[in-house]
Amino acid sequence: MSNNENIQDKLLNVALQSAKKAGVEVMKYYRQGNYTAELKDDESPVTSADIASNDVLMDQLRTLTPDIPIISEEVGALALSERKNWSRYWLLDPIDGTGEFIIGSGDFAVNIALVENGHPTIGVIHAPDHCLTYYGQKGLGSFKDNSQASHAIQVANFEENRKIKVAISRRQQLELMGQYLNEQYNYDYIALGSCSLKNCLIAEGGADCYLRVGVTGEWDTGASQCILEQAGGNILDSEFQPLSYNQRESLLNPDFVSLGSRDFAWQSIIKAHRQHY
Repeated sequence: MSNNENIQDKLLNVALQSAKKAGVEVMKYYRQGNYTAELKDDESPVTSADIASNDVLMDQLRTLTPDIPIISEEVGALALSERKNWSRYWLLDPIDGTGEFIIGSGDFAVNIALVENGHPTIGVIHAPDHCLTYYGQKGLGSFKDNSQASHAIQVANFEENRKIKVAISRRQQLELMGQYLNEQYNYDYIALGSCSLKNCLIAEGGADCYLRVGVTGEWDTGASQCILEQAGGNILDSEFQPLSYNQRESLLNPDFVSLGSRDFAWQSIIKAHRQHY
């Protein structure tokens, strides 16, 4: 094993350890229901559990990897001029699916990605209420760990004429999705909570695609992009171009599509559309 592989394995273990420790903290708030909630400027919710999870992650990563800078949803980002030359950094979403946390569905997760030279190379998504952890590493593959055993995961195989499984939010309007899907194909819709868990569902073959129309941040896609890519899929913007990381002053994503098997004719199934934030 090369020295670089050794380093990557250590960093994956750091991410796994940190996500699970943050998950323990999140569950204290979730089980007791003793947390505060408010709306941020973009109208998205944030709770005291998000902040507590962020504190755990920042403390862990600064202690274990003091030389690697961090971008987190819950910490104001530096100006692009101060971060554009970072060769690698941690990208955090302390709770992806805060709305699901608030309504008590359990479909929320702690997200950690390592981004190197503008692309996620390690991704960890820990869903503490489901006792599930998904993780991926460039060149290693992607895995699902249910706290008792870990196994490799892959996107679902392409089969001609079968229904295409579309992951959606529980509160997503099917009419909105319909305008982006080619009506010549048949679809099944699978409702799930957080953005990252929908991407993991695709990575393990439980769905084929997910269309995200609306505001998200780079922290919403970093970890699951690595996991999905290593499982045989992709996350692209709505014009089927690669997502970028740490390349713009804004850390907001354009609309994006999460895709399973590359054998599907995705550009005929999903209509490209332009929307940038």
